[in-house]
Amino acid sequence: MTTTATDTATLATAHTVAAASLAWLHGQHRQGRGALPADTGIELNDPDGAYKPLGEYALAASLVLRERVSGAAETRLAADLLAEAWRQLRHGDLLFDRQLRHLLLTDPLETYSHFVRGGYRHPPLDELLVELSRLRAPHAVEMYPNRRLAVANARRVVGLDHRPDWTALCAATWLGARPEPWAIDWTTAYDLTHTVFHLTDWGARPDGLPGPLAAYLRDWLPVWLDVWLEVGQWDLVGELLIVDACLAEPAGTGDAWPRLAGAQRPDGLLPRDAEPVDDGDPDTTFKNHEHTAVVAAVAGTLTLARALGAGRAAAA
Repeated sequence: MTTTATDTATLATAHTVAAASLAWLHGQHRQGRGALPADTGIELNDPDGAYKPLGEYALAASLVLRERVSGAAETRLAADLLAEAWRQLRHGDLLFDRQLRHLLLTDPLETYSHFVRGGYRHPPLDELLVELSRLRAPHAVEMYPNRRLAVANARRVVGLDHRPDWTALCAATWLGARPEPWAIDWTTAYDLTHTVFHLTDWGARPDGLPGPLAAYLRDWLPVWLDVWLEVGQWDLVGELLIVDACLAEPAGTGDAWPRLAGAQRPDGLLPRDAEPVDDGDPDTTFKNHEHTAVVAAVAGTLTLARALGAGRAAAA
């Protein structure tokens, strides 16, 4: 792909934002923030508050390693984050024990898929997931349509012999209906972004997004970006930038990257929204903004990879 001077500047900004976010996330994690509590067992009433953050670090790190477009420093930080998250999950034993005890839960599989993408395997968990995939019950668990796509993509990444009806799964989502674009709200926008992420396996399979939906996004993604840029919803802006990087033909992001860079602090922290950052408690500050760091790291990595044509050939 040949880039213009403007494109080159945008790519440089995307890389800078992603690198700073990854470095901030790594530095905070090295200080113990975001770590799994030492007494964490398999009976988690709140997995989102316990080990979901580790899965998100693993997602960002695995994509940095998959795309191979970041610098040596970012590659090292990603590998370090992934290894530490795996260690905290007891090298996969916690995921195995939780899946064995709770056959219908999907969070062990979804979390595991990020580590598989990054090169880690847990043979007993692999065997368990194969056995579970042969049962009807795990496939019948009721969940939101975009969540069902997340599970289907996790099974694909792990390599389970499961062939879902992607067309039907996609049609059940908000995006699949191509609704009136002005009817979108904050929550639905997040649902829409995740539909794209899972259909395309985070940009590796852009043809997984049906043509009519890709055309719909090319028409309206720039409009939605303008809306949430105007109100400073930086976390959602980052997610929409990931969507653009997942499209076979980009929609165009205007000045989104420079504005996102303008919101990022010198230490790498990227606020989740336009509200002032409360630095009174470092642990709370980290918790409030860690997701935005993950999103920015992924968005910048995939934006650069898409421009350079990386990652997708391996997934074909």
